[in-house]
Amino acid sequence: MTPTAAAPKRPPPDPAGTRGAGPPRDGRRPVGRVRQDGAVTAEMTEQLRARAAAWLDDDPDPADRQELAALLASGAAGAAELADRFAGPLTFGTAGLRGPLRAGPNGMNRAVVRAAAAGLVRWLAAQDAAGPIVIGYDARHRSHEFAVETARVATGAGRRALLLPGPLPTPVLAYAVRDLDAAAGVMVTASHNPPRDNGYKVYLGAALGGPGGAGAQLVSPADGAIESAIRQVGPLSAVPLGEPGEVLGGDLLERYLDAAVSVVAPDAPRELTVAYTPLHGVGGAVATEAFRRAGFAAPAIVAEQAEPDPDFPTVAFPNPEEPGAIDRAVALGAAAGADIVIANDPDADRCAVAVPDPARGAGPDDPAGWRMLRGDEVGVLLADHLIRRATPGCTRPRSCRPRCCGCSPRRAGWRTRRR
Repeated sequence: MTPTAAAPKRPPPDPAGTRGAGPPRDGRRPVGRVRQDGAVTAEMTEQLRARAAAWLDDDPDPADRQELAALLASGAAGAAELADRFAGPLTFGTAGLRGPLRAGPNGMNRAVVRAAAAGLVRWLAAQDAAGPIVIGYDARHRSHEFAVETARVATGAGRRALLLPGPLPTPVLAYAVRDLDAAAGVMVTASHNPPRDNGYKVYLGAALGGPGGAGAQLVSPADGAIESAIRQVGPLSAVPLGEPGEVLGGDLLERYLDAAVSVVAPDAPRELTVAYTPLHGVGGAVATEAFRRAGFAAPAIVAEQAEPDPDFPTVAFPNPEEPGAIDRAVALGAAAGADIVIANDPDADRCAVAVPDPARGAGPDDPAGWRMLRGDEVGVLLADHLIRRATPGCTRPRSCRPRCCGCSPRRAGWRTRRR
């Protein structure tokens, strides 16, 4: 089962995006003062116009250049918007980048992605991290385009780039980092952000994250080191570009699904009715196949939210944990006699769960009789299941000695030290 990539779409320019902070890539302070109400206190400065023109000249994307040129040509009418776009770059923080799709350093676009990819591959080289970069993407506007740009930067630097075979969930990318022994993984997604956003998550392989961190999301201090490498990239026109990478086959997704369903015990009960929504994201096909392979009945899926749609037309905010986001799924669960409702966010790395609750004063056939579980409740349930499925270990870890119970201090998880 291999989803196919949808044709990339571009949303119109977003004049309201305000994400991003920190110094510009050239190290200069932001220019163009903007009041809290968004008005520019003085006319656009020549310094701002010069910086915008320099960015335009180095921007590799024709449509983004046209967008920025139109803003420059608008004069005072576009001063506040231009100042905001150059107030500072998107910063490479925990996990990566995220921001509105628009031209300029304070947005997600090909120029910003090229710089981020160049900084990442240079940082990996400085760490002597061997192995390919695996690149995944969701179904948001321009995600596939940004994934290919990342691959071309990687191959241009002499590193192998492997692209997932279509818009797939973020956990598939994290799994691929381990499965393919990659140096790192990049997932192009803005997760549960509004539709005009996109983003760039980074995952480290075992060589940099350690055995327990292979495929784990980037954290400090590596994020700061990559941010520093990005700021040293220089002109984007000088970044060497190679081939658009190798597209992986469907066997990777097969292995991921086999690994995912293995957490369910063979003799565990499977008489369960599930209502599910991917919230217009990329989780639907993979989740349905996982249910089937694990021996569960196919879930009832919210029809109007089943297919990927980068505009998320039925929700105000595509975060399943937000009030109202899974109302349609709960209504479906009540109508279908479901035992549980499950919802993913658009890149399917976040999960919300709802169950019937008698304390609500309504029956399970009434949406008012359901409640969403808190994140800590879902976490406890998942942890309890994994602990029960774990391999039994030492029963006396603090006093364990070799051969005392058929294990060893190392197996019991306790380090020995010389006295």
